[in-house]
Amino acid sequence: MESNKKNTIRVSKVGIIGAGISGIAAAKQLKRYHPIVFEATDSIGGVWRHCSYKSTKLQTPRCDYEFSDYPWPERDNSNFPSSVEIVDYVHNYATHFDVLKYVKFNSKVVEFRFVGGDHGTAAAYRYDQKPVENGTLLTGHPVWEVAVQSNQSETIQWYAFEYLVVCIGKYGDIPRMPVFPSHKGPEVFNGKVLHTLDYCKLDEEERNQLLKGKKVVVIGYKKSAIDLAVECAEANQGPDGQPCTMVIRTLHWTVPSYWIWGLPFFLFYSTRFSQFLHERPNQSLLKALLCLFLSPLRKGMSKFIESYLAWKLPLVKYGLKPDHPFEEDYASCQMAILPENFFTEADEGRILFKRTSKWSFWSGGIELEDKTRLEADVVVLATGFDGKKKLKSLLPEPFRSLVEDTSGIMPLYRGTIHPLIPGMAFVGYLESVSNLHSAELRCKWLSRALDDQFKLPAVEKMLEQVAKEIEVTKRTTRFYKRHCISTFSINHSDEICEEMGWSTWRKKNWFLEAFSAYNNQDYEEEK
Repeated sequence: MESNKKNTIRVSKVGIIGAGISGIAAAKQLKRYHPIVFEATDSIGGVWRHCSYKSTKLQTPRCDYEFSDYPWPERDNSNFPSSVEIVDYVHNYATHFDVLKYVKFNSKVVEFRFVGGDHGTAAAYRYDQKPVENGTLLTGHPVWEVAVQSNQSETIQWYAFEYLVVCIGKYGDIPRMPVFPSHKGPEVFNGKVLHTLDYCKLDEEERNQLLKGKKVVVIGYKKSAIDLAVECAEANQGPDGQPCTMVIRTLHWTVPSYWIWGLPFFLFYSTRFSQFLHERPNQSLLKALLCLFLSPLRKGMSKFIESYLAWKLPLVKYGLKPDHPFEEDYASCQMAILPENFFTEADEGRILFKRTSKWSFWSGGIELEDKTRLEADVVVLATGFDGKKKLKSLLPEPFRSLVEDTSGIMPLYRGTIHPLIPGMAFVGYLESVSNLHSAELRCKWLSRALDDQFKLPAVEKMLEQVAKEIEVTKRTTRFYKRHCISTFSINHSDEICEEMGWSTWRKKNWFLEAFSAYNNQDYEEEK
């Protein structure tokens, strides 16, 4: 890459990588800096545009997934919006606030170069420099250089920035692929193997041809796998149709709607009172004792939801009832909303289920751990994504090694800044029930930090805060590596508001503060 570097480097204050939900939120909040937004594709929308199916819908009510200053046209509509509707909404938002002019489409970032050290190299960077401690985030000189390749050219154009906001996210770029023993992988299979990322790139006719009349095996049981199984079943209606088989390693709780025994779901986890029952970072000794004392109530709430799901859905009939509590899936942002016809298709025999802890390929399909062989024409891997792998490929050392801590989590202060990586923020890596809300609020916080409206704590204090959050998630769910803050999201937002000098209580009265759901409308700009 060094040999391709041009003498002409375009210099700007702020660069943003990615024009998905997080990138557009960052561009809007930082528009006074006239940022340059690099988007590798020809459109905005991120995973909603480039990694979704025709059946993909939002997992939360639309009123919980909207920008604070741009409500949905029909925000009280109870239907979950489709991926197409979400892309339209984000595009209308970007147009309304005139941020599309900052986006450079078909511009793929291929390398970061650190130029902010004593000698202008990453190798010269010292941890004892404490890059963001008690000082301005904008240094007045370039800290990062970014290599960008256009889709229409092999030429590399270099840009230099005082600050970079990385919004490439955890999903939709690099598929997580299973590893197989020798002669047990896709190379021995006579059919077609593809990842859901490949499936998303097919048009409707190609998808139908891939699935119709074929023996399809879907590996996985999260939202993308469930949606794909339904699409496969719908493509195989009629006497010539073939069933789709889901091969499942880890079960997760699924919900048919946001009502539990006649009560709205938000009452259980999304109010200040309900989150009071859960452990959170920086809680007092009294609060810790109350959490311990109230733990039976917290567990009972999880059991209450599980009892409804076991009654409402044929989980026992199909061997799909998880062994872990519902709370653990909610705490790791893995609760999936079921398509309405999922179990209807299963009852008709068009969706089948197989449980196994290990599997491999044979020439005719899939072999399970118990040596059961499933015949297949097509195998689709709904095995997730490895977003941090892409990030590591861009970063130089020593920063590449800092992306993950020993537990596999990105240690981000306020879900945004890595205390040991200077001149760079990360938006979209910390998960919550509404990732749009998380992204927008953290972009507001970052905007004020860049403006020096408040000072960040010492590096050691930031690392200590992140460690506390990670320890809480570890005690809450076995799936903690997803780094989700759903059970203490209101407290997390409180601390961000407090740091910005905003009021932490955002409702009109104490009753609403305690028992109504929090959403992005509660975090409108304070004048």
